[in-house]
Amino acid sequence: MGILLFSLFRNNSQTETILFGVFAAVIAIFLIIDLGIFNKQPKKISTKSALYQSIFWVVISSIFGYLVYFFDDGGFTASIEFFSAYLTEYALSVDNIFVILLILKYFTVKEEYYHKILFWGILGAVVFRGIFIFVGALFIAKWHFILYVFGVFLIYSGIKIYFEDSDEKIDPEKNPILKLCRKYLSITKDEKGGRFLVREAGKWMFTPLFLVVALVETTDLIFAVDSIPAAFAITQNEFLIYTSNIFAVMGLRAMFFLLAGIIDKFYLLQKGLSIILFFIGAKMLLEIVPYEISPTLSFTVIIVTLTFSIIFSVVIPRKKEEGED
Repeated sequence: MGILLFSLFRNNSQTETILFGVFAAVIAIFLIIDLGIFNKQPKKISTKSALYQSIFWVVISSIFGYLVYFFDDGGFTASIEFFSAYLTEYALSVDNIFVILLILKYFTVKEEYYHKILFWGILGAVVFRGIFIFVGALFIAKWHFILYVFGVFLIYSGIKIYFEDSDEKIDPEKNPILKLCRKYLSITKDEKGGRFLVREAGKWMFTPLFLVVALVETTDLIFAVDSIPAAFAITQNEFLIYTSNIFAVMGLRAMFFLLAGIIDKFYLLQKGLSIILFFIGAKMLLEIVPYEISPTLSFTVIIVTLTFSIIFSVVIPRKKEEGED
C-alpha cells in the first residue's frame, strides 16, 4: 500500500506531500482510537453518538479543505475542487447506505455488530479506492481520451439513475462474491460472538459476518465505479481525489447510523444525484469544444442541487404507491 500511495502522489508538490502526511496521520489515529479504545466491545451506536460523529467528520473534512486552500499551490481552485469531489462522494454514499442496510437486514445481523462490519468495510475502501484512483490516474496520463469516456459513462449513469426505481429490490443472493465464498469456504451457522474467523474441530471456518463484510466491500467497489470517474471529471489531481474520497467514506459510517431509519424520507435525493452526475459528465465532454466550466460554478451547481433535493423531499409529500397504507 505504501508503494501504491508513493506512486500515486509522486508528481505532486512538496506541500501536497506534507498535507497528505497530515491526512494519513488523521485517518490512522482516529481509526486506531475508534476500534482500539471506544469500540473494543460490540455495542449499538446511538443516534446521538452518530450525530456527533457525523458532525466531527464534516468539521475535520472542512478543516482539511481549508488547509488545502491556505497551503496547496492550487489555492482557492484546489480547495473548491476538493469540496466539490467531497460533496459528490458524500451524496453518492446515500445510495450506498441503503444497500448496506438491506444487506445487514437480509442477514439479520445484530445491531451491536453493525459498527464492526462498517469499520472493516471502510478500511477496505481506503485501500481499494486508492488502487482505483492509481489505476485511473495511470490510464489518464497515457490516454487522455479516457476522461471523455468517463464523461459519457457519467451521463449514462445520471440518466439511468433518474429513471430508476429507488425502491428496486436488490437480491444479495445474486452477488457473485457471495456465491464464490459459499462454494469454496467453510461457513459456520452463527456469528460466533461477532468474530469473522473461528476454529472448530481443528478446522478454520468463516462466520456469516465475514460474508456480510465481503458483500459490503463489493458494494463499495460497485459505487466507486460511479464516484471515482465523477471525481476525475471534477479534478485530475490524484491527491485531491483520494483525500476527498476517503474523508467522505470515513463519514459514511456515522451517516449510516444517523440516516438508517429515515433514509427513505429523502426520496428526491436520487433525482438530485442523477442531475449532478449528468452535469459532471457534460462538463467533461464540453472540454472537447473546448469550453471549460469553472470549479466555482461546478461547486455551486452541486451544492444547490443537493440542497434543493433535500428541501423538496421534506416539503413535498411523497406520493403513495398503489396498495401502500
